[in-house]
Amino acid sequence: MKVEQIYTGCLAQGAYYIVSNGEAAIIDPLRETQPYTDRLEKDGVKLKYILETHFHADFVSGHLDLSKKTGAPIVYGPNAKPEFEAIIAKDGDILKLGNVKIKVLHTPGHTMESTTYLLIDENGKDHCIFSGDTLFLGDVGRPDLAQKSASMTQDQLAGLLYDSLMNKIMPLADDVIVYPAHGAGSACGKNMMKETVDTLGNQKRINYALNQPNKEEFIKAVTDGLLPPPAYFGMNVAMNKKGYESFDTVFNNGMRSLTADEFEVAAETNGALMLDTRDPAVFHKGFIPQSINIGINGDFAPWVGALVADVKQPILLITEEGKEEETVTRLTRVGFDNILGHLKTGFNAWKAAGKEIDTVNRITSKQFAETVDVNKDMVVDVRREGEYSAEHVENAYSKPLAYINEWVKDINPEQHFFLHCAGGYRSMIAASILQARGYRNFTEIEGGFKAIAESGVPKTNFVCQSKVMKV
Repeated sequence: MKVEQIYTGCLAQGAYYIVSNGEAAIIDPLRETQPYTDRLEKDGVKLKYILETHFHADFVSGHLDLSKKTGAPIVYGPNAKPEFEAIIAKDGDILKLGNVKIKVLHTPGHTMESTTYLLIDENGKDHCIFSGDTLFLGDVGRPDLAQKSASMTQDQLAGLLYDSLMNKIMPLADDVIVYPAHGAGSACGKNMMKETVDTLGNQKRINYALNQPNKEEFIKAVTDGLLPPPAYFGMNVAMNKKGYESFDTVFNNGMRSLTADEFEVAAETNGALMLDTRDPAVFHKGFIPQSINIGINGDFAPWVGALVADVKQPILLITEEGKEEETVTRLTRVGFDNILGHLKTGFNAWKAAGKEIDTVNRITSKQFAETVDVNKDMVVDVRREGEYSAEHVENAYSKPLAYINEWVKDINPEQHFFLHCAGGYRSMIAASILQARGYRNFTEIEGGFKAIAESGVPKTNFVCQSKVMKV
């Protein structure tokens, strides 16, 4: 028996590959299937099951393409109603895989179809659970995503989650290994650990959600402090439930190379978003006017999903040479399938064609320290509210990047402000969005708060409510 976690850091997502006596199962696969089929061929094994823990909201699963390519059936737990052929297992069903068994544990709460798979080894011993979004390390799945489809409140779903954990998970032995679907950085929970594997016994000791005295306190604890889910979540659920375009088709479309002239025409005629995935330090020196910078070397796909929201939005790409394949692949993982192509040889082609370029006014933290008067100048902090509350520039405004589409309308275009995040990645995203919408009355700070904190600029952890609520 072999169990392998295939963890994708940019999505904080874990897929799983199980092999026993010539048969394999894959749990919660990503959109691109080639790595899985290559692994199956290398190991000389047959894929018997594609197991889905639930209809995922934060990424598009590769279940459909993988099933078509291998002939393996897709398996969901009770209550799942996919619009394609699948096995809907019953609670307690046993799936045989080589010399091991996989037991279906229906664990609703995160969603109504959420299912945990218990792997029983060759000796009949409970070995591990693949807990999906039911149990994370340090947390549990948020119970607010399935309210509409389940016709239930988040408190009612949280109550179901409590019952699932107490009745199905907690009775298992302490040495059972926990393999969750996500780790720290995922928007599917609020308190996840950076580790991606643990024992159930340790989670029983340290996981706050598993240590509540009763159901009522559990509900309060897991629903407290939940941020609104990213807008693309619902669309990803629909794609996972209803079906989607083949990854190969989407990938081939995105790999179309366009000259500068072709790119310009495509942008003007298709209402396309020009997405520049270069590093912020490069982007700010020169870019195509109206293009948005979300760097590939960061939480790229989740930020595209959070800020662009509509997965059907036509997209044109500007990447570093050699990064085209990675960029297209990472966009498809979160359902952005309407990729029209990319600028051949990247921004250099645009510049060589003598076309108009734009820049962002960026200064160093030292220049900021020499210039700013925190009692008079406006400073906008686009970090998360928790980061801001821990420490921030004195008198700075808290305007999280995730909500830029809401707070941008409050900006006075006549009043200058300084813009920063933690390190420069998110503030450059904000800067590009602001300039695309006609705002040029700001200065972005290189290195973000990390650099500012070492510059001598006055800082505080005192939160002025007016600074949080309005510009």
